[in-house]
Amino acid sequence: MSEATPTNVPESLYPARRDSRPTKVAIIGAGAVGSTLAYACVIRGVAREVVLQDINKQRVEAEALDIAHGIQFTPAASVAGSDDVEICRDADVVVITAGAKQKPGQSRLDLAGTTVSIMEKILPGLLAVAPHAVYILVANPVDVVTYTSLKISGLSPTQMFGSGTVLDTSRLRYLVSLETGTAVQNIHAYVAGEHGDSEVPLWASAVIGNMPLSRWGTTKSGVPFDADLCARIGHEVMESAYKIIEGKGVTNYAVGLAVSRIIAAVLNDEQRVLTISTLLDGWEGISDVCMSVPTIVGREGAGRRLLPYISMAERDALTTGAIHLRDIARSLGY
Repeated sequence: MSEATPTNVPESLYPARRDSRPTKVAIIGAGAVGSTLAYACVIRGVAREVVLQDINKQRVEAEALDIAHGIQFTPAASVAGSDDVEICRDADVVVITAGAKQKPGQSRLDLAGTTVSIMEKILPGLLAVAPHAVYILVANPVDVVTYTSLKISGLSPTQMFGSGTVLDTSRLRYLVSLETGTAVQNIHAYVAGEHGDSEVPLWASAVIGNMPLSRWGTTKSGVPFDADLCARIGHEVMESAYKIIEGKGVTNYAVGLAVSRIIAAVLNDEQRVLTISTLLDGWEGISDVCMSVPTIVGREGAGRRLLPYISMAERDALTTGAIHLRDIARSLGY
């Protein structure tokens, strides 16, 4: 006699399979950044399925297997790696980390031509298997790569954007935390513009709790939190990547955590404000360029671009940076 479905078990609990489709994140590039990002996604449990894709079959399979062996200790369900783009089929989020590697002494903009050529090769295949995914560009120079990838793909600026200055903003808040002795989570300050040498800390709108940073007074060491200190912190934020690359050849841990934060904001529809790199259209007079501004991020991707209070000096610096980024894109034929 076959077993019947118990009549006293609530329908919502039986059978165990859910109607909703598990979430899937596809990461393109199994280098230090891509592999660290995959690890961060698994540790945080941002998706039920994480896949890595790279042209180096041996490397990508090994990286995925190494992470998969620890699945027992994480919230994730599966990790896989392949050199076949088919592994990315029906992904909810596609993150592209593949690109030219930044060497000591190079600026991010020095990588533009090589990385854009890579995008021209890989985007058509990805769009064929994951046309409805939200695309996050991480490869540097991320602002130029995001702009050119939008042109190559034909996707909307909502569906495709760059990781921008989410990491730079985290670095800024970390340094302000060290100076003031307050928790990073209570510091609300942003870095906007290029993810690179022309980036602009938005000091005019920076607050700790609800107190403007301009009214903070002295730091833990007894020096005033003034324009000189702001300039020093801004310079240290901008130089951070160069210092890390000089010391160990690559930045990977913090960027992995930062991008996993963006992915979570998308998949969980958090409507979180993040400084991602998006195509601007009349933002403080800036148009036709991708650069970072505080943006609401949710399940549909990049939403409303916010207009924080900025000083005239900050506005001028952002405008100058936008012109430079636009010129780089034009030089590449975009």
